[in-house]
Amino acid sequence: MDIRKTNEVAWDKKVASGSQWTRPVDSEIVQRAQKGQWQVILTPAKPVPSQWFPGFPKLNGLNILALASGGGQQAPVFAAAGAAVTVFDNSNAQLEQDRMVAQRDGLDLETVQGDMTDLSQFSDQSFDLIFHPVSNCFISDVQPVWQEAFRVLKPGGRLLSGFMNPDFYIFDFQKAEKHRILDVIYRLPYSDQESLDADALAEHLAEGEALEFSHTLESLIGGQTETGFQIAGFYEDHFGPEVEDLASEYIPVCFATLALRPG
Repeated sequence: MDIRKTNEVAWDKKVASGSQWTRPVDSEIVQRAQKGQWQVILTPAKPVPSQWFPGFPKLNGLNILALASGGGQQAPVFAAAGAAVTVFDNSNAQLEQDRMVAQRDGLDLETVQGDMTDLSQFSDQSFDLIFHPVSNCFISDVQPVWQEAFRVLKPGGRLLSGFMNPDFYIFDFQKAEKHRILDVIYRLPYSDQESLDADALAEHLAEGEALEFSHTLESLIGGQTETGFQIAGFYEDHFGPEVEDLASEYIPVCFATLALRPG
């Protein structure tokens, strides 16, 4: 199965259905960002600490890569705050949301479609900051993301990443949703392709859902330090009120890290 193509189609469908992760910001948010009043999320609900952005609230002179971050939600805010922004995403429909906001509000954004594990079209040390919200759960191996991010960041650059708590994937999702029971049935690392039986996987794909994978904390956090990053910030988060998820009532479902490329 072509994971990248399957997930590209799935996210295009999410845009068409109006998923909360695909709804672009309105002009009022852009206007506030232009005045220095803004915040963004790496994870479902908690705003990123302002000190994670150098020079906050102004981002003038920063070259930012919004990595697997299409949807018109964060990149337009960065552009409105003064940054030069490139949005890189697997879904053209997600990128179209960023293009729509840029055209509507007169922002300068570059959009590029591609696989988050392959940034070969970007030169070494091209960016000051990479913003990578929860999305590496849609690839089977996260290490290439850290390696490519390290390569394209300038010395002293920052990688802001959000990712799923691996423990989120141990539960029977359908039972939790239908009966509000947390039943542990899956071993980690989890993979839709390998953990679901044939009928469940077929239903999953028929519903237009993307293929997901859990990653160990060793690969998510240790993978960054092994690549050469220094972890300088960390927080946990839960789903916000728009998402009814039983597991989120008991455990943090997402983590975020601030990682520095030594300069």
